[in-house]
Parts: sequence; structure tokens; C-alpha cells
Amino acid sequence: MLKQAMNIMTNVIEINSPVKNWEKDELGVNQALEHFILLFLFFMEQRQQFKFDTGVRDAITWDCDGIKIGHAVSTATVLGSFPASSQADVVRLHFGMKGNYSFTYQQLNKTYHLIGGHHNIMYSHPFDMVVENRTLVLETFGIQFPKEQFIKYTANADDTLKRFCESIMKGESVMLSENWGAIDSNMEQVIAQVLHCRYSGELKKLFLLSKSIELLVLSADSCIAAAGKKDVFIKQAADKEKLIAVRDIINERIHCPPNLSEIARTVGLNEYKLKRGFKEVFNNTVFGYLTDQRLHLAHQYLRDTNKTAAEIALDMGYATPQHFNNAFKKKFGITPFLVRNNP
Repeated sequence: MLKQAMNIMTNVIEINSPVKNWEKDELGVNQALEHFILLFLFFMEQRQQFKFDTGVRDAITWDCDGIKIGHAVSTATVLGSFPASSQADVVRLHFGMKGNYSFTYQQLNKTYHLIGGHHNIMYSHPFDMVVENRTLVLETFGIQFPKEQFIKYTANADDTLKRFCESIMKGESVMLSENWGAIDSNMEQVIAQVLHCRYSGELKKLFLLSKSIELLVLSADSCIAAAGKKDVFIKQAADKEKLIAVRDIINERIHCPPNLSEIARTVGLNEYKLKRGFKEVFNNTVFGYLTDQRLHLAHQYLRDTNKTAAEIALDMGYATPQHFNNAFKKKFGITPFLVRNNP
């Protein structure tokens, strides 16, 4: 049991990018056993803070019937590189939320230079990597599916996924797409729902399981689309960083967003490159992304506040409640009234 408890804690770290080799951080035997017993009684939820010579990492993980979900924010005092490895025979769904880093996948002998807002699906057994931080703060989110469970979910799906599963069954190290997908507003919303889940106990486990499958579908669909792209418009990392900044500006000023020309001046891109590049990176227009974020926020307000639909419509910048109602129904397939009365 203790070994299993320690393996669970290993998976917390391995899912998410650390600031330093986690093995230097020791947890007392009794504390580890106590954590495991408490978690086992529920469905495995664990919050941990890991302190290192070069920084700190705050992590939370859930274990839902063998599917492990993890989120971590790592804050370093210096930039550097570190190794990490795992013997777990799992398929990894990785989301890089914030921060830049280089990721060397040793089994594939490839290095990927990644900027916040990316995702991919990968398999290797064992799994060895070297990560080099390019920014002091990294935020990551990950899901691990047991190999057999992943194959059961996806073996009869798209041809790309079928080939991916065939490689897994042969024991080959493989990545779903060489072109990492971009985290879009739908993925952001699902991840936010996981991190701010209101349920507890068995309901929470069911909710997290459903969201794990939803993220798998969204990520696989996006990666397959990315794999089919031949010509890439945004080729420079600096330009992609500017587009990430555009996304952050929209999210920070969702109630009163600046116009395109102001955003372009702020990040140092011309409007053409901003519009075309944003569409390529986030698979949405700037206005479409803003609309999606506003509607997701409106959905949250309907569930979690006492504001009327008319008040929410005004907050989200809609001229009339009817315009808001139409946009909401087009996005979610139901009216604001139904969300309010069936939270």
C-alpha cells in the first residue's frame, strides 16, 4: 500500500512539469501512508506543495478509477533544465497552460520548443524526458489514461487514432501529432470546470471522468487537425508569444475589450498577422474567441450567481437580452432560462 501511495505521488509530478527533480523532495513514511489511506476512502484527491532549492510547485491530482488528472503551477527562482521519468504504462494527455519551455522526448530523440497554450497526446513505456524552463512560471494540466482503457476508448475512432493505437499496442513510443494543438476556448472551459468543480464524493468522480473523456475528444480532434496542416503561417516563436499575449489581453478585459488596432499596437503585430495568426493558433477569430469566452462566463454566472439573464446580457456586452438569448442558444443548444432552472 505504501509503495502504491508513493507511486501516486510520483504520478502527480510526472503529469506536470516540475521546477527541479522531484525526487530530492522527501515525504515521511507515516505521512505518505496517512495520505494514501485518506485518499483511498474517497476517490483519490490530493493537494501538495513541493519546495525546492530553486522554487516551489503547487499541485493537485485526482485518481478516478485509474485515470489520473493533475494540475500544477511551478514557480522557479532561476531557469534551468532537469530530467524526469516514469515507468507507468499510460497514455499521456498534456496541456501546457502558461509558460515557455523545451521538452526533450528521449524515446523519440526529439526536442519540442513549447509556448503556453499547447496540447498533445503521447505514449512511451518507459517515459523519459528533459525539460528546460524558458520562463520562471509554468502552469500545466495533464491526464493519464491506462493503456488498455485508452485503446478501448479510441481503437475504432478516426484513422489517425487507429494508427496511434496500433503503435501503442506494439509498444512503440509515439505522439499523436508532430504539430502540437492549440488550447482553444472549449478546452479552457472544460479545464476550468475540472479545477472549480462544485461536486463532492461519487458525483465529483463521475464529473471528472466525464470531463476527462471530453478533453480527450477535444484534444484528439485538434491534434488530428494540426497533423493535417502543411503550411504554417506563424513560424517564429516570438510571434506566437505575441498571439498568446493577445489571448491573455482578451481574457483579462473580457468585459471591456480593446479594439483590434489597440491590441495590435500593444503586442507589436500588424492587424493582418494578428487576425490570421490568431485564427491559426487558436482555431478561432479574435471576435469569435471573445464571444466564446463571454458566453462561457455567462453560463457560469447563470449557475453560480443570482444575476438575472438581462443583467448578465448587459455585463457581457449584448445590446438586448434577446441578442444574448440567441447567441447563448446557438453556442450551448439551450436557453439561459434552462441553465438557470437546471444548474
